[in-house]
Amino acid sequence: MKDQSAELATLGAMVADAPGDLTVEVQRAKEATERFAAWLDQQAPLKTGTSGIGVENYDWYLKNVQLVPFTWQDEVTLMETELARSRAFLALEEMKNAKLPPQAVVSSAAEHTRRFNAAVTDYMAFLTTRDILTVKPWMDPAMRAQIGSYAPPPFEFFTEVDYRDPEVMRTHGYHWIDLGRMANDPSPDPIRRGALLYNMFNTRTEGFATAWEEIMMQAGLFDARPRTRELIYLLLAERAARALGDLRMTSNEYTLEQASEFASANTPRGWLGLKGNLVRGEQHLYLEQPGYGTSYIIGKMQIEMLLAARRAQLGDNISMRQFMDAFNDAGLVPASLLRWELTGELPEDVKRMLEGR
Repeated sequence: MKDQSAELATLGAMVADAPGDLTVEVQRAKEATERFAAWLDQQAPLKTGTSGIGVENYDWYLKNVQLVPFTWQDEVTLMETELARSRAFLALEEMKNAKLPPQAVVSSAAEHTRRFNAAVTDYMAFLTTRDILTVKPWMDPAMRAQIGSYAPPPFEFFTEVDYRDPEVMRTHGYHWIDLGRMANDPSPDPIRRGALLYNMFNTRTEGFATAWEEIMMQAGLFDARPRTRELIYLLLAERAARALGDLRMTSNEYTLEQASEFASANTPRGWLGLKGNLVRGEQHLYLEQPGYGTSYIIGKMQIEMLLAARRAQLGDNISMRQFMDAFNDAGLVPASLLRWELTGELPEDVKRMLEGR
């Protein structure tokens, strides 16, 4: 809130000559923010209880709101499995690549502009030439608008990844294609046209963005840069580690600080350091939004199940473009419902989730 006050002060200076009441309203917002920050300072010492909603409430929320066909205990087991898998595969990749030079890290604004724009160009060409999906004219500018600008070290976790191979996070940036589709090619269905309440589509949005990183790796996008495979498993390990911290805050086994320490300790290479802002910021966000921290991997797994089911149904007749176009046309809905819709079959786990409805 204090940062927000400072940002409003900056905004006030920027709009000082604006017509109308904008300057007055910015000042009112700044003053309200400062009063709220002072109130928070007074209240914080009184807040000594637990913050997690508890396993029973979490299970209910997954089933009835997020439409996730798993329980808290299921998710703990799945996250532990993915954390072990990602760290084991990272070790194998590092051993295989031991004689290769380290990846060059972006070190200037000019290099950032060049490498990040080249990453978008290469990525969009790969999608087109490999017939991965139907590439629309608005996709390239939607991706290019999000490349950002250079920031010097020290780096937080995702910058460590991004500055070694900018193409990796362009794959996770399928978010920008999703948003571009909402603006340029919206669904005819009004329910699927915009954002759903309670972020209940996060298994599709965050889950698919996470799945897409590994899918693109397996499709050959990084074949010319073997060390980039290490980055994919580093990303997966970080998401599994922070998800386990999230789950143990939910059950009130961990405080936010303990969850942050766990996520930091279990993310390889020390890239998720406790001195940065990211690790605590993520844990705080996931404590506020139950089911969000786990959605990256839960959704990834559900989408892998969907792809496997469609391959079993269509056999050699399946193409990635056919799968992805149907997937995109289905809109932003929970991954469990996408499996049901696109396969035409009600999976047993989803059936159990819907029992009693």
